[in-house]
Amino acid sequence: MKELMLGNEAIALGAYEGNTWVATGYPGTPSSEIIEVIGGKYPEINSEWSVNEKVALEIAIGSSIAGMRSLVTMKHVGLNVAADPLMTCAYTGVSAGLVIVCADDPGMHSSQNEQDTRNYAKFAQVPLLEPGDSQEAKDFTALAFEISEKFDTPVIVRPVTRVSHTQTPVTPGKAARKLPKMSDGKNAKKYVMIPANARLRHTAVIERYKKLREYSETFGGHTTEMNKTEIGIVTHGYIYNYVKEALPDASIFNVGMYPIPVAKIKEFASKVKKLYVIEELDPIIEEELRIAGATLTGKEIIPSEGELSIDIIKKAFGIKYTEAKPVEGLPPRPPQLCKGCGHIQVFEVLRDLGATVLGDIGCYTLGVLPPYNAMHTTICMGSSVGNEIGYKKAAQLHNLKANSVAVIGDSTFFHSGMTGLLDAVYNQTPITLVILDNRITAMTGHQPSPNSGFSNAFRPTRRADMEQVVRGLGVEHVRKIKISPRNIDEFKNAVLEELAVDAPSVIIADEICVISEPRMKKLTDLIKEGK
Repeated sequence: MKELMLGNEAIALGAYEGNTWVATGYPGTPSSEIIEVIGGKYPEINSEWSVNEKVALEIAIGSSIAGMRSLVTMKHVGLNVAADPLMTCAYTGVSAGLVIVCADDPGMHSSQNEQDTRNYAKFAQVPLLEPGDSQEAKDFTALAFEISEKFDTPVIVRPVTRVSHTQTPVTPGKAARKLPKMSDGKNAKKYVMIPANARLRHTAVIERYKKLREYSETFGGHTTEMNKTEIGIVTHGYIYNYVKEALPDASIFNVGMYPIPVAKIKEFASKVKKLYVIEELDPIIEEELRIAGATLTGKEIIPSEGELSIDIIKKAFGIKYTEAKPVEGLPPRPPQLCKGCGHIQVFEVLRDLGATVLGDIGCYTLGVLPPYNAMHTTICMGSSVGNEIGYKKAAQLHNLKANSVAVIGDSTFFHSGMTGLLDAVYNQTPITLVILDNRITAMTGHQPSPNSGFSNAFRPTRRADMEQVVRGLGVEHVRKIKISPRNIDEFKNAVLEELAVDAPSVIIADEICVISEPRMKKLTDLIKEGK
């Protein structure tokens, strides 16, 4: 019986049906629900929220080497963090299947940039499967494990926002669950990447990629629809649905796997009068076909940025369409910090002090917007600390006392802020860091963080003590302040005093997330009652 499922729910089901035993990830929209669903519905799978994507992938690699099929999830910018282990595990290959689900965000609905993960697959010379709906999301995830083991390679599955967060019908399959024997992992020539071994493995990667190209020619996830032959469209993933609606009479080749099946597409091209490539973001398919000698039209008419739509495709082909217009008279509703958020006072103080605020990734990034206007940089996870170090170094060159502060959330601090703080201690750079400790990963859907006292599926665990961690890194000037409207002057004075300190200093602005507090209090009470 078919069920309506989000693409992310379907990926979790595909992992279960694909006999996955370890699942890791770091919260990142649009991928976050995958680990949440696995933790809630499939407890047989050992799942966790890792502290960052690099660690998540390294854990999955380790369990794969030990003989367990493993899944790791992240969003596109998370793969930047995990790129180091990715590039090397592409060399080592796998023991049991290893699947990396990397959700892209065309249109930047909740992201700081607009990457195309297909570039990483090409860079690492690993296969990538691209589902176009929830059914394919489930099927491709399960199939990815088989491809991983058949070709001794990690496999990337690339959903995008419109697949991850759209419900379409799914027919569940049979889950053949069987715990495999554990391997001792002792194969140094394969897994120890000293230069002598890595050279041999690089040769294996090149040969494997040739075999993957051959396999792609017979891959069942590519689909061909021959209609009228005046126009032939090569497209990919969920963009197929837009092409089908905008150009219902066109013949269509829908790519489901990379490397693309060049020979199969050229055969398709030979049957149509004019060939077009319609792909979202980068011209991955287009460039491959041009290198192969195909004559086509692609990015000349299709934009390289933003989400595609039916109207954009119609416009490219000169087809009439009704342009969507905003409804007049409705008041604007920009994103904003939640009413009652304890950390609003932080940005009011920093604004009033005229500080340069080096910011980070999280809901507190909204401090950039009116009425606060109190954030001046946001680069990537954990970057605020390094940015503040660099800003203070520039001030030192001018013998100035910089009025600058780094702001970071608790989950982001544990993700990649700790190393920056250690650098400041090691090099004795007098930074001022404000950690907004709300004890949750709020922006991506209120997943637990290391200092929440809960792990995936809100299972109780040991809570990391933020103050102890900071002091353990060697910071001597540490303050923990309970933030509220009643003690705004206390926080303001603390910032002024720490800005005057000629050493690394940290203010922990402590206030639990107003949205998560009721749930966390209820869970804590149940634990105390032994339930």
